[in-house]
Amino acid sequence: MVVEVGYAQAWDLEGCAPWRPISAEEARERDAAGLPYVVVYREPGREAPLEVRLVSWRDHYVGLWVYDAQGRRTYDLDMRLLDDPSRLLRRYSVGWYYTGPEMAEFDKACPRITVDLFPDGRGRRTVERQGQGGGSYATSPGLRNDEFWVDRPAFGEWPLLSAQVHGLMEPPAFEAAEVAEAADPGDGDAPATCWRPPRPAQPGPINELFRPGVRVTDGYHPEMTVVEPCRVGTLHVPSGLLAVSGPDIDHGDGPRITVPVPPGEYVLDEARVRFSYHCEWRDAEVTTTKSTAVRLLVSETPAASWEMALGPDDDPRLFIEQQIAGFDTDGATGCFADAGAWEPLIALFERGLIRGSRIWTGTRTSTTVPC
Repeated sequence: MVVEVGYAQAWDLEGCAPWRPISAEEARERDAAGLPYVVVYREPGREAPLEVRLVSWRDHYVGLWVYDAQGRRTYDLDMRLLDDPSRLLRRYSVGWYYTGPEMAEFDKACPRITVDLFPDGRGRRTVERQGQGGGSYATSPGLRNDEFWVDRPAFGEWPLLSAQVHGLMEPPAFEAAEVAEAADPGDGDAPATCWRPPRPAQPGPINELFRPGVRVTDGYHPEMTVVEPCRVGTLHVPSGLLAVSGPDIDHGDGPRITVPVPPGEYVLDEARVRFSYHCEWRDAEVTTTKSTAVRLLVSETPAASWEMALGPDDDPRLFIEQQIAGFDTDGATGCFADAGAWEPLIALFERGLIRGSRIWTGTRTSTTVPC
């Protein structure tokens, strides 16, 4: 079987077509420079591609979409280049098992299997036999640690990874596809409909939550107005190391996230919004005020930008699309505290939970405040 191989700067998901096709030589140059490009494998006479591979070494990433004859994506494989340049971690994969040719791509009722793998040998395989919302069953992936990895082929030597899926028992013969002249040449940004390497979640309007009069929404209430923040306390950080973690899950390893700050005392503000909604049991319009966030105010100067705080084991190279770092909690509770006083404060917290005694909420050296 002959398989045509073409290259492009990006892949348009909506149009199921390459964006700005390029020659193999230009793709090789982009590969060496770490710039993104895609490889498209097609069977002559078939409208949908067999598979599409996205490479972006600067993002430590190689992705793969496998397509069926109906043009639906059936498999998504996310591979990551970490410390060993000769191999790739099979970081994340999703397989969709359409029940018929009429089922739409990514239909919520479509059965699917998700596999999460990590370089330390941890992993999870989740089966959703009835699709989203139909229940799931999670187990270990059942793989040896060496099966978490694949060899990194040189440019131009990648196999058709979906060959067995498409029923190809023998390795196909690859043939270079003709390169149509791009209508709009250049290195400008690809449109939003194009496939990109996964990106961690980006911060929302954090500054705006503390600016009275700003209109925000939580997705459920479109008309929410920020009101004056409420000062709820102060936090003394004599060690110069701020702890941000959940007090209800502690394994003796200390706080999940620590951030260096100048030693001193800092105020804590609670952001609030006011909004109206229709209360069913009152059968009336009700106006209420609710909290949205708590901040530790390090400076009166507004932040110019925000970046995600990471724990000691968080590796951004492993983050999948919209992933966040954070801390575990069983009670939707988080705390700010001085890292040097963390263990004594946890002991007080646990005594309050187990014995029902009053929790000591402050000393001259540290204070815990829910965040």
